[in-house]
Amino acid sequence: MERSSVYIRMRQKVRVVLHQGVRLEEIAQLAGPAKTVKALQKAVIHVVKPEDKHLIVIDIMTVVKRIQDILPGCEVQTIGPAQSILEIMYEPKKLNTLFFILVWLLLFIGAAVAIMNFHEDVSMQVVHQKIYQLITGEFRQQPLMLQIPYSIGLGLGMVLFFNHVFKKRLNEEPSPLEVEMFKYQQDLDQYVIIHENKESEQKQKQKVSDD
Repeated sequence: MERSSVYIRMRQKVRVVLHQGVRLEEIAQLAGPAKTVKALQKAVIHVVKPEDKHLIVIDIMTVVKRIQDILPGCEVQTIGPAQSILEIMYEPKKLNTLFFILVWLLLFIGAAVAIMNFHEDVSMQVVHQKIYQLITGEFRQQPLMLQIPYSIGLGLGMVLFFNHVFKKRLNEEPSPLEVEMFKYQQDLDQYVIIHENKESEQKQKQKVSDD
């Protein structure tokens, strides 16, 4: 029998649904002889079950064993990450309008209080008064000529900082918030992978001890 070989690169994260038979082509990129790739890409690696909860980690060793079952003697060369995370997508729950309004009010009031406390700490009103007095030679308790443009500029600055107007992106660059969320997601995925590997090792040890 002719010895075949295949190169495989696991995808970082894949979204799946309940009871889905996850095929190899969905969780990995394959390269090699067309006949070999065609024989492997439709192979089911995992069937999503309710007990899988929310996240599933598919290890490269599981994939290699499945490939060996289909094509015994096939040489597998792995590139990139050694695991792929399957995120189970459930049907979205209906939005609770009252809950949405309460959360919106909480965030709005919290942001407003934070900004006001910051301005109070740095004595922003006193700064505006002094700037106004330097420019006009007059003292005003409420220099609206400076405070109104400053307030508008503060709002516009936040829009530019977050790079979004509602759902519309201002440019292709990610916002600082998106970058931080990306870093958080990477750390979370790494934790899930390490935690899953530890659980798998414990199960294997328990199985060996039982035997």
